[in-house]
Amino acid sequence: MEAPLYPDFPLVPSTPHGGQPAFWVGPRHLAGDDKRLYDTVADTLSGLGWSSLTIVRGRDEPDEDRQVLRSTVLHISPDTLRWAQWCLPDEPFYLGELPIAWQISARPGTSSPLAGWSAYFTPDVPGEAVADFLVALDARDQPVVPFTGPEVVLDAVAAHGWLRDIDQPEAAGTDPTFTSHISLGEVPPLIQDGDPRALTTSADEAGPAGWQAWAEPALGAPCLWVASFGSSVPHDLVAAFASSLSSTAPVLRRVLPEATQERLLRAPAI
Repeated sequence: MEAPLYPDFPLVPSTPHGGQPAFWVGPRHLAGDDKRLYDTVADTLSGLGWSSLTIVRGRDEPDEDRQVLRSTVLHISPDTLRWAQWCLPDEPFYLGELPIAWQISARPGTSSPLAGWSAYFTPDVPGEAVADFLVALDARDQPVVPFTGPEVVLDAVAAHGWLRDIDQPEAAGTDPTFTSHISLGEVPPLIQDGDPRALTTSADEAGPAGWQAWAEPALGAPCLWVASFGSSVPHDLVAAFASSLSSTAPVLRRVLPEATQERLLRAPAI
């Protein structure tokens, strides 16, 4: 059972061993990633038994130290049907003017080297939500086959008090402060997906729809974070992410996003 965070705690942080103050904060969707998005996700994957591989691309110059150009960490599930790539060191592309931090993909079987779908997460997506997405993905015997319809995604956020869009009640929702959003619609460019329509749709046609989520601290302000799911990502996996993102349970943070820190409720972590 989740415990909502109440505002009637004194804002006196605990500072163990002289380190940074630690707080329990909420709402989760505005709490950022504590600058630990890699560690949070990698620890989850390690606990699930996924292996990791560091791919280093660099060059050796005569009489000079090795100069690393790019480095990528790839985590692979035991059945090799799903993988997660830490993209920040590897010149990622951008969503909402933010670089991609994690790209998570799955394929239908070992006979195909191509991903059936991919999902993308920028920095400051709460690590708990990405971790819960991966736990749900790991638990699936068939990581690509859809089991449910899109209604499960909005049901998940509505259960935590988010509001359905008046004009698109089955395709979009927002938190009560209208800061964070989730919507089923047009997929941004460069999102990889196994649906052949994603490759054959012309510029003036609407391609297959996928889920997009983002936080916009103020109208017209830069996004705090963005998450994008290809059109073939099973809806129940997106629902696992959405449920965790909208959760009312507080999260532990030492580093608060500058854009939202004044909107966060804080209680000392003792």
